[in-house]
Parts: sequence; C-alpha cells; structure tokens
Amino acid sequence: MPELSPPRPVRPPTLRQEVLGSGLTVVAVRKPGVPLVEVRLRVPFGGRSPEHAARAEVLAATVLLGTGTRSRSQVDAELAAVGGHLDARVDPQRLLLTGSVLSSGLPVLLDVLADSLTDPRYGREDVAGERDRIGEHLAMAASQPSVVAREKLQQLRFGDHPAALDNPDAGLVAAVTPAVVRNLHRRAVLPAGSVLVLVGDLRPADAVRRVADALGGWTPAGPARTLAVPPAVTGGPVHAFHRDGAVQSQVRLTAAAVDRTHEDYPAVQLANLVYGGYFSSRLVENIREDKGYTYSAHSSLEFWPGRAAVTIGFDTATASTAAALLEARYELGRLALVPPKDAEVEAARQYALGTLATSLSTQAGYASTLSALLGFGLEPGWLQRHAARLAAVTPGEVARAAATVFAPSAATGVVVGDLQAVGAQLSALGDVVLP
Repeated sequence: MPELSPPRPVRPPTLRQEVLGSGLTVVAVRKPGVPLVEVRLRVPFGGRSPEHAARAEVLAATVLLGTGTRSRSQVDAELAAVGGHLDARVDPQRLLLTGSVLSSGLPVLLDVLADSLTDPRYGREDVAGERDRIGEHLAMAASQPSVVAREKLQQLRFGDHPAALDNPDAGLVAAVTPAVVRNLHRRAVLPAGSVLVLVGDLRPADAVRRVADALGGWTPAGPARTLAVPPAVTGGPVHAFHRDGAVQSQVRLTAAAVDRTHEDYPAVQLANLVYGGYFSSRLVENIREDKGYTYSAHSSLEFWPGRAAVTIGFDTATASTAAALLEARYELGRLALVPPKDAEVEAARQYALGTLATSLSTQAGYASTLSALLGFGLEPGWLQRHAARLAAVTPGEVARAAATVFAPSAATGVVVGDLQAVGAQLSALGDVVLP
C-alpha cells in the first residue's frame, strides 16, 4: 500500500460570532457550495430530578407542533414552502433544535423558530398524543438489552445524579400535562447561555443581524441551567446483572478520561483509537477478528460538564462472556503497560485527522460539530488548533496518557446476561460482583 499523502491545509471559513443582548451566542459560518443553511440551537437544559427528565422529553416532542398564531399544519406548510424543516430532541445536558433551509428561506425558518420559542402552543391533543407515543417507545426500549446495559452503566457511574437519566421514567411521562410543559418552557427554554449556530451559503454579518431581529422577543428570565457536574468516574469491580434466558451478554466498561481543554486530550484521543476507537484497533483485532467473540466492539470518549470518560462496549454470546471480558481487560493492561508502536499511533493519527476533516466537510457536519464544541465552552478556533495538536502528538505522549486512562485499575463496568449460565465463570475472573 502506498503511504498516505500529508493532509492538505484547510483554510478556515469566514465566520462571525456575537453575543446578543439576551445572552444568546450566535455563530454564523459561511460555507457555500450548496444553497442551504444548517441551523443548530443548543439550550442548556440541566435538571435536578426524574420529573424534569420526563417533562423535558414531552417538551422536546411538542415544542414545534404549533404556536399561538400558527397551527401545526401551518408550521409544516411554511417550512416546506422554503425547503426547510425543524426538529427537537433532548438529553440530560441540552435541548437541541436542529434544522436546515434553502438559503433564501432563512428568514422564514428564523421566524417560525422565534415563534416556537416565544409562543409555543402545547395543545392538549398534541401533548397527550406525544406523551402516549413516548410511553410506548420507552416500554419497547426497556426490553432492549443495550438500553438496559446503558442504564446500568449510567447508574454505576453517576448514581442518582441527573446525568444518569438518559431515558425518563414512563410513569412520570404519563403524568405530564400541557400546563406542566408550558411552565417548564417558561422557566428553562432561555437564551442566556444558549448557542445558535448557522452554517451554509450565507453572509455571516447579515445572518447575525437576521437572528437578532427575529429572536429579539426571546428575552431571558435568567440563564439557562447547565447540568451540574456529575460525580467522578472511579475504578472498581465489574458489576453483573441477571437477564433470564439471555442468549447474549452486554459488556460495558468505563474509566475516567480528560476533557477537550486538557493538554493531554489529543494523546488520550489517539490512545482510545489504538485501544478500540476504530476498526483497526487492538480490541477489535482481538475479540472480533482473532477470536470471534463479538460482531462489533468499540470504545469512545463521552463528555459532561466537568467530566469525561472512556466507554467501552460490546455484545457477545453467553458462552463467551467471561472470555471476552478477560480479553478486554487484557487489552487495557497491554495498552497501559506496553507503549503502542509508532505505526499504531500514526494510523490512529491519520484516522483522527481524517474523521475531523470529514466532520467539517459538509454544512450539516460543520454545524453539528461546532454546536457541540461551543456547548462545552470552546471557541471555533479550537478546531484548527486541535488538528495541529493531533499532528504533533508523539508516541511517547500517547503511551503516557494510556498508562493513566487505560490502566485496568482505573476501569469499572457492568455485564448484563444470563448469570445462571455464566455467573461461575465471571466469578472465577475475580473483581466481578454478582448479585
């Protein structure tokens, strides 16, 4: 195979960043090529209780279903007429409104967005219908092994902290009323601390002016609430949970990492790739390619305010559960104790730089990436600086980062499976807690 050519320098696009009087940060980026504009509005939406999580889920499902002056069908028709759409979703950290529109239709989309933010309808039928739909979805999700494993992992990492509430309680969702949703919107959907990103065929200064005009009526009652810093992820035993008759086991491991502002972050990112972050990783080579224990194994970096963690996950046949867990732990120890080879680091570097470039190559990718970074307090220039830092990381720095983050003693996790079949094998591994 020929050597990869060095990455070509990419000129950063023209952008304008401005904080409006309401406290809303607006970033407009010119990226022509397609006559579209991608829109991302990120509102910090941290809560303190399971009730908040349930109400937030209903709010996200209904915030765009009509306003005081527009019916649900009128909202859809106006957006469709300009080639636009808007969607909303929520998690423990933020409410995210996403959309795209033909460049010429941006004023219409901003007007609909402003109307939805300042005068949402939250009609009785809409709330009831979406509440029932969410309840059905949660009931189906509760039977999915991957969902169960994620819930167990989040509870292990964060206990009863709101960061663990990826899925709300179905019973609490069923109790949500239109009045409750309206009250939550009034208290929590606020511009101060929120970030609006627009990327596409636009003039940045003009786009910021249009946003200021359209969202002038979205005034703060205080700052949007950021999720409180979760507990630190600490190492410990793997906790096993029984799933009667399961033919597969779900293994999820985790360890504390560093956030994107830390000087070691580029090295940790490459160490994660070497371990399990892409298809050519050690974990995939071991338990998928060599031993056939799983179809897919992956490790990734996750972020919350003030916290970061490596998350390792794979599903395996019940009979292979203990063996697969043993090999995953072995690869943690091998990476922590045996420095990765220069070729491994270089391959991971090329992959990281390539995926970063790919994420910024489209209007939608650029908007989503920038929105996520700004939501954690980073500046647009971080993207260019990070690419340079990735290119400069040495194998020695990767090895030092791996020795800390990927040390087996720093990890903990969960296994969900048929413990009647594999409990004795897991127990024999040691450092596995059975119920």
